Amino acid sequence: MILRLLKSSSPFIYILFLLIGILFWAVSLINPLPYSFFDSENANVFYYPIFKITDNLTLLQVVLSIIIVLFLAFLVQQINSRYAIIRARTKLSVAVYIIFIGGFTTMHTLHPVYFGAIFLLFGINSLFSIFNNPKPQTDIFNAGLFISIGTFFYFNLIVILPAFLIAISILRRERKWREFLILMIGFVIPSLFALSYAFVTDQLNDVFITFQKNIITPVNYLKNNFPLLGYLILLVLLTLIGSVKIMQQYNSMKVSTRKYYLVLFIIFVFSMVSFVFVPAVSLEMLVISVLPVTFLVSNLFTSIESGFWRELLFTLLVVSSIFMQIADRIFG
Repeated sequence: MILRLLKSSSPFIYILFLLIGILFWAVSLINPLPYSFFDSENANVFYYPIFKITDNLTLLQVVLSIIIVLFLAFLVQQINSRYAIIRARTKLSVAVYIIFIGGFTTMHTLHPVYFGAIFLLFGINSLFSIFNNPKPQTDIFNAGLFISIGTFFYFNLIVILPAFLIAISILRRERKWREFLILMIGFVIPSLFALSYAFVTDQLNDVFITFQKNIITPVNYLKNNFPLLGYLILLVLLTLIGSVKIMQQYNSMKVSTRKYYLVLFIIFVFSMVSFVFVPAVSLEMLVISVLPVTFLVSNLFTSIESGFWRELLFTLLVVSSIFMQIADRIFG
């Protein structure tokens, strides 16, 4: 019944999405806590001014995190609506993303990864636009530009850049080396402006130190966090089931939809690889990783024919996310 309500296409459903966000952030709103940054994690070029404004305003940080998550969920829905990634006409992807992040209770406050995720979605939207586009240069340039801007909020977003290069090969029927070059030019230009400004203001060394610490600082919020690991196991299970469902639908999909899902898969893989090869990557990268998973799982919930299994899996996800609010306070 809950799932049936959330699958509605009524414009009033957005009010329900807002209420869901407030529900999952309720504990943090009552007892707001700041994020425990490691040294220089909050010092990225574009994020640091935001941090200075919101520092010590923990409730504002929590409220802003809700607003940004709702905005990210809306962007996911806009991409789905524009490119028809999910077969059914539904806004369910909004609820799925909110519920996913609702289970990451440590992330119920402001973090630079949220701003990085915004620009990643802008980049994905630009990438998808190049499919069967006779003049894709502008969109390819914008994709590189958005990723570059995102890295100045959350530096480790740079791990997605190779996925964007691979995406051009997937989405373009005739691959031209100039298109890869255009993407890299779009990525490099903001970096040149930022580094030039840092050089003129004698902050270049500080910028390099910040980037270095955002790569090599060992962080692992997942270690011994058994409630979170259990929640992630559920998300992995839903991802695997969703992947099986996609494979069953593969032959009946449009060529464009197949390619979009393949691009999303590549982005997911590179975000996962970062957990292994980048010491500073930890819980926050999950905000990025679940973006492509949101499309997959939303498609699953709209495609399962059995009402019993559909409602059971969705209820299990909701209950698990709610449990994480309690577990966070019990286990600290």
